[in-house]
Amino acid sequence: MDQRPIIEMRGLRHAVDGVEILRGLDLEVSERRIGIVGRNGSGKTTLARALCGLVDIQGHLRVAGVDVARDRRGALGAVGLLFQNPDHQIIFPTVAEELSFGLRQQGLARDAVSDRVARTLSAFQRSDWADRSIHDMSHGQKQLVCLMAILAMAPEVVVLDEPFAGLDIPLRMRLARVLDGIGSAVVHISHAPEDLLGCDRVIWLEDGRIAADGGPAVLSDYAAHMRKLGETEC
Repeated sequence: MDQRPIIEMRGLRHAVDGVEILRGLDLEVSERRIGIVGRNGSGKTTLARALCGLVDIQGHLRVAGVDVARDRRGALGAVGLLFQNPDHQIIFPTVAEELSFGLRQQGLARDAVSDRVARTLSAFQRSDWADRSIHDMSHGQKQLVCLMAILAMAPEVVVLDEPFAGLDIPLRMRLARVLDGIGSAVVHISHAPEDLLGCDRVIWLEDGRIAADGGPAVLSDYAAHMRKLGETEC
């Protein structure tokens, strides 16, 4: 079984106007389901964007063997990011156009793009969505379109930044079933420990640093710490 690291980072830093958001992270990850938990402002979303090569960094970072900060074409095949708000991710008016964009960025020929889009929609039993206007879709449907667009590109790693935010319980359950079935490695980022119960490894991020790293027991420690803070902070 291939146990090569899917994510490698050493001394990973990111700063905005001289303020450090990520403060020298060191990680080597080979598990297929990784949870990253932390409070708002802990650096979770910045780390998600760093993993996809979307922010400037200092230090060493490779995802699926690709230097995502310097190899943009390679990053497209290595990792995909599902944003918390699909409206921040969607560019095109129709579903087929949205699914086609990333594939064109990967350099696929027109016929190959059309075939991949058709196969992706069919796999999700959404072939009738090809020409549908995304503007008229619900939040959950837009989230599914974004996920399909990512998976059509067949990345080795999918990064999920609070994917259940704003979804009601049935939509959360439906999206969770879809995510459970994908073959890519998954990095699931959330402030809610219950979202990460199925993860093989959990990393607790606090103030841009790793507060704990281990199995699902990390979630219990995090939840206990949050309860303690809730009792003492106004």
